[in-house]
Amino acid sequence: MPLHLDPVVVHAVTHAYHGAPFDVLGSHPLTTREEPGRVVRTFQPQAKAVAVQRGADATSMTRVQNDGFFEATFPTEAEAFAYQLVITLPDDTTYTIDDPYRFGPVLTDYDLHLFVEGTHYQLYDKLGAHVVTHEGVTGVNFSVWAPNAERVSVMGSFNQWEGRRHPMRQRGQTGVWEIFIPGLQVGDVYKYEIKTRYMGMLTVKTDPFGFYGEVRPSNASVVWDIHRYTWNDGDWMSHRKQRQNLETPISIYEVHLGSWKRRKEGGEEEDEAGRWLTYRELADELITYVKDMGYTHIELMPITEHPYDGSWGYQVTGYFAPTARFGTPDDFRYFVDRAHQAGIGIIIDWVPAHFPKDGHGLGFFDGTYLYEHADPRRGFHPDWGTLIFNLSRREVTAFLLSSAIFWLQEYHIDGMRVDAVASMLYLDYSRKPGEWVPNEYGGRENLESVHFLKQFNDLVHKRFPDVLTFAEESTAWPLVSRPTYVGGLGFDLKWNMGWMHDSLKYMGMDSIFRHFHHNSLTFSLYYAFTENFILPLSHDEVVHGKRSLLSKMPGDYWRQFANLRALYTYMYAHPGKKLNFMGGEFGQWTEWGEAKQLDWTLLDFEAHRKLQTLVRDLNHIYQAEPSLYQVDFTWEGFQWIDFHDVVNSVVSFVRKAKDQTDFLVVVANFTPVVRKGYRVGVPTPGLYKEILTSDADTYGGSNIRHSEGVNADPTPWQGMPHSILITLPPLAVMYFKTDYREPVVVVEKKAEGDEKKAEEAKPTGS
Repeated sequence: MPLHLDPVVVHAVTHAYHGAPFDVLGSHPLTTREEPGRVVRTFQPQAKAVAVQRGADATSMTRVQNDGFFEATFPTEAEAFAYQLVITLPDDTTYTIDDPYRFGPVLTDYDLHLFVEGTHYQLYDKLGAHVVTHEGVTGVNFSVWAPNAERVSVMGSFNQWEGRRHPMRQRGQTGVWEIFIPGLQVGDVYKYEIKTRYMGMLTVKTDPFGFYGEVRPSNASVVWDIHRYTWNDGDWMSHRKQRQNLETPISIYEVHLGSWKRRKEGGEEEDEAGRWLTYRELADELITYVKDMGYTHIELMPITEHPYDGSWGYQVTGYFAPTARFGTPDDFRYFVDRAHQAGIGIIIDWVPAHFPKDGHGLGFFDGTYLYEHADPRRGFHPDWGTLIFNLSRREVTAFLLSSAIFWLQEYHIDGMRVDAVASMLYLDYSRKPGEWVPNEYGGRENLESVHFLKQFNDLVHKRFPDVLTFAEESTAWPLVSRPTYVGGLGFDLKWNMGWMHDSLKYMGMDSIFRHFHHNSLTFSLYYAFTENFILPLSHDEVVHGKRSLLSKMPGDYWRQFANLRALYTYMYAHPGKKLNFMGGEFGQWTEWGEAKQLDWTLLDFEAHRKLQTLVRDLNHIYQAEPSLYQVDFTWEGFQWIDFHDVVNSVVSFVRKAKDQTDFLVVVANFTPVVRKGYRVGVPTPGLYKEILTSDADTYGGSNIRHSEGVNADPTPWQGMPHSILITLPPLAVMYFKTDYREPVVVVEKKAEGDEKKAEEAKPTGS
C-alpha cells in the first residue's frame, strides 16, 4: 500500500519534532484522486502490529516505517468515523484503546480568548488534567501553556514514559497545547515533555496546574478529580462573615504540619524522628487541640507542593496541589471540613513572590523565560536563590490569581497570608546599587507588583467578601491594609513586625536595663492604628539562631517563665489580632526544626503545663471580652492610663468595647519587684475584679492576687476621675474589670428653633 505522506513528515512524527501531530495522526480524508476515502494513521513504537477496530470489523494497519508508524486506508468512507486501535505487543499480548487523534479539542476558543486576555481567573477548570467525557468517551484532557515550544507531549506510565507517543495539539497562537487521552483516570501519573526551540533541548516538567503530585523526591503530577468530595461545613460557610471580620476575635495558631507531631510505629528502617501525621490524623488531633486551647484559626505554613522540606513550603512547585506528604487532596479537604465543623477557620500561606529553580518546576518552562523575568536584576532573588514571577505578563498574573481563587473556591480556605510582600513592593529589595532596574519613573517601587496585589485583593474580596487577606510586610509602605479605592493595597490585615521586634527586644533584656528602653514597649501605640495590625510571634522568630521564645527571656528559670507569661498577657491586651507559632504556648526550649516534632514531653513538667494553661485561658478570656477585640484599629478602643512610669517599667491602659461602657483596665509590671500601694487611675467608680493575672499560681506565678477585687475611690489620678490602690506582682500583667457602667445619655439632635426638645434631652440634674 502506498504511503500517503511525505517521508519527511513521517520522520518528524517518529522523531518527535513535528509541531502539529493532529495534522498527521488520526483519521484524515485522502486527497489523492486515485484513492478517495479516508486514511487512519498512528504511531505506536511499542507495537508489533496494529488494527483499526470498527464494531466487529478489524482492519489491519500497514507498518510504513520501522519505528512504528502505521497506516490503513478506507476508500469507501467519505466522513470521519469512530474507531479503536487494537495493539499487539511483541509478546503477542493485545490491548485496545480509543485513538486520541480521532478526537477534537475540548477547550473552546472562548476559553482560550479569556486566557490570552488575562481575564480568566479559574484557569484550573480549563488547563491541567481533567477527567471528562468527550464525544461519548471518558478520559483525561491535558492542556498546558508553552508558547515557545516546538513540541509538547504527555508522558506517563500509560505510555511507558515515551514522549513520542502522545504529542499534543497546539491551539492557534495562544501558546496552549492540548490532547484528550481516552481511558485514563484518577491516579494516573504524568508529566509534560517539552521540546524547545532552543537548539532542540528536551525538558520534562510537572504540570503547573496539577491538582496532586507524587511524594518527594518523586515529582510527577497525578490525575485527580477535584470535584468529587462532599462537604459538610455548610453552617460555617453560611455564617463565615459573622465569625471572622475585623470586629471579631482572631487568635491564630501557626502550624507546620510536618513537625507539629510525628508518629513512631516501630520497624527497623523507620526514621528516628517518626513519620508525618496524615491530614486525617491531624483532623483528629490538631483540630481537637486547637479547639481546646481556644484559638479561632489555624494558619498553615505553605501546604502547596514543594520539593525541599527545608524550605518549609515557601519554595512552591505546585500552586494548585496540596502536598502529598500528608495525603490526597480529598484528605486535605477532610481536614479543612473538620476544622470548620469545630468552628475553626483555616488560613494558608500563599507565595506569589518567587518560585524555585528545580528543573521540573516553572523555571525556563518552555525553553524561554516564561513565568520569570529574563533579566536577573528583575527575575532572580538573591536572598533565596529563587526566580521572580514576571507580573507584566497577563498569563502569569492569571495563573497566580487563579491559584488564589482555587484555594478559596475548591478548598473552602478562610484566609490567605501573602508571604514576602515587602520583596514584591521594592525593585531594590536586598539589592545593591547597580543590581536593580528602576521603574519607568525612575523609582524603586515595583509598579507591576503593586498592581497585582491590588488586583488580588479586589478579586478575592469581590468573589469572597467573607475571606480575610493578610500581608507579611515589614516596611513603612503606606495603606497596606486600606481599600484599593483609597489608594491602599487592599489587604484586611498586616503583620505588625515593628511591635514584634520591639517587644522581643524589650523582653529579651534584663529587667534592670528596661527603664532605659521604655520606648520599645510604648512606641507601637504611636502607629498602632495606621494599619489593621495582627501581632505575630511567628516561626521566623524561633529559627536560625534566634532561640525559642522561652530561651530568649532573661533571668533564672522562674523569671524566664514569668517574663514569657507577661509577654503573652500583654500581647492579648494590646490592640491588634493575635498569632502564636506552635510550641510557644507550652514553652518550647529549643529552636524549631522542620525535621522533628515539638518537644511535647515538656508537658511532663509543671512549669510548662502551667504556661500552656495561661495561653488557653488568655484565648478564652480574649473571646469572652469584647473590649479585647471589637475595636482594635482606632483610638476608640484604647486609652493610656499611664505610660510615663519609666523608672518602675510599669504601663497601664484601658481597652474598650464598641459601646465604650464595657472595658478592661490593664496594668503591667515588667520588673521582678513587688510594688505595694501602687495607685492606678480608672474611668469609673465601682468594684474592680481581677479577672486574670499572669502571676497566679495556676500559671506558675507567685500568686500575689486581688481575690476580692479592689474598690475604686474618688481620688483623681493619672487623668482619670477615680483610682484603685493595688499591689503589683513581679513580672506580671493584670486585667481588671468592673460591673459598673457609666450611664450613657443619648441627646436627640434638635431641629433649628426646637427649644422644647433640647430641654427634654438634657440629663437629669443638669
